[in-house]
Amino acid sequence: MHVFSSLARSLAVCVFVAACLARGPAEVYPRAQTEPRLSVLFLYADDQRADTIAAWGNPRISTPNLDRLATEGFSFRSNYNFGSNSGAVCIPSRAMVHTGRTYLHTPNDMAGVATLPQVLGDAGYHTFITGKWHNGEEALLRSYREGASIMLGGMSDHLRVPLRDVTGNRVLSGERLGGRHSSELFADAAIRFLDDYDSDDPFYVYVAFTAPHDPRQPPAEYAEPYYERLPALPENFLPQHPFDNGAMAIRDERLASWPRTEADVQDQLAEYYGLITHLDGQVGRILNALADSPHAERTLIIYAADHGLAVGSHGLLGKQNLYEHSVRSPLIVSGPGIPTGETWAFTYLLDLVPTVAELTGAGMPHDVDGYSLRALWEGADERVRDAVFLAYQDTMRALRDEQYKIIVYPQINHRQLFDLSRDPDETRDLSTDVEYRPVLDRMLTRLNLAQQSFGDTQPLEVDDPDPRDVDLSGQDREPDRWQPAWIVDKYFR
Repeated sequence: MHVFSSLARSLAVCVFVAACLARGPAEVYPRAQTEPRLSVLFLYADDQRADTIAAWGNPRISTPNLDRLATEGFSFRSNYNFGSNSGAVCIPSRAMVHTGRTYLHTPNDMAGVATLPQVLGDAGYHTFITGKWHNGEEALLRSYREGASIMLGGMSDHLRVPLRDVTGNRVLSGERLGGRHSSELFADAAIRFLDDYDSDDPFYVYVAFTAPHDPRQPPAEYAEPYYERLPALPENFLPQHPFDNGAMAIRDERLASWPRTEADVQDQLAEYYGLITHLDGQVGRILNALADSPHAERTLIIYAADHGLAVGSHGLLGKQNLYEHSVRSPLIVSGPGIPTGETWAFTYLLDLVPTVAELTGAGMPHDVDGYSLRALWEGADERVRDAVFLAYQDTMRALRDEQYKIIVYPQINHRQLFDLSRDPDETRDLSTDVEYRPVLDRMLTRLNLAQQSFGDTQPLEVDDPDPRDVDLSGQDREPDRWQPAWIVDKYFR
């Protein structure tokens, strides 16, 4: 019996490895031979959780334009950011969504790595960017022929955004300050492009919003409804995370005092939801401009966000963790040939590169890590992978399949195991439950194999682990410098 169980486990491991490698990154997508080619409008939010779209099941938030996209397009309900090598999670996320490679296979500035807009430009596309660019000037200028109202950096005051343009011969202009809310500035630039574009060449327009990233500055009229009826606390709200995960005192975690109070988290959710509803309005303006243009019938629309955010879940505020609320993000695709529907198949943001490459026929280098998602909406495949591997710096590794999720914290030799079929909010850790020891062992094996398949060399244990206890005494509890005075007064005084 013991021998049989060992053979069964070995067979399962082999099947898993085959599943990881069978749809490897060697496929090359040829250029299309038919005209007209699809244009692409890519709308990218910053720090938006997957559960902040009304049409996806959140009755407390107003997102009519995202709801329209979800109703008319195809939703990817289990979409993930692969992870991060930086506390600024948006940097590697944006590198991965431009290259189709994990952060293990591309530097954050994408030096020496082909980007999707670069490849599209070589194939005759007019490439345009507005909004946030956090990955260096060199990659920006080789990727985009034109740009307006670009913010070089990670964050700013939403009402005083430092802006630059990409002018003729791919030269960056001097800096100026925007005089409107960031979401409005970036929508204005995209709308001007759509209104003025009169070439027969297809375009790739990338609109990188900085909302709903903090500082949380929604216009008053968008925040007031949520202050009047405060959003419910997350089901997994905690005043403080139960152990030191290695990112407890990072900038994002200093946006409210410790321990978290219910009132503070609900206020932050009101601000967060207000920013999303305001962003939704700007998305609606862009979609209306596209609908009124001659390009609507041949433009693919993508809406996504670079990652999620905790905002009180598990006692955390930021995205520097591998819980579902922080690693999942929205992904909706709409446009010609895209049916209405949804899938819960596991996808990564970096899958967008081979997907767009296939749909546009532009061709892509064969060394991408993502898979085309076309087969999911066409019904040819029910999934493109059986599990998702997730990573954060050298402090966290995770693997989730359709039922279970394991998170390992290598620097403290700690593990968590969740049954997501019964506990989607990850509130009951089963790692020390004797009944689940076979599951834990199996998930550890699969996690190790997934590491190997992605070329991740981080050991899952260390000889001299750090303390697990949370010790915030003596930590810098001053508010982040970007926080407006009214937020400082509310949460720190």
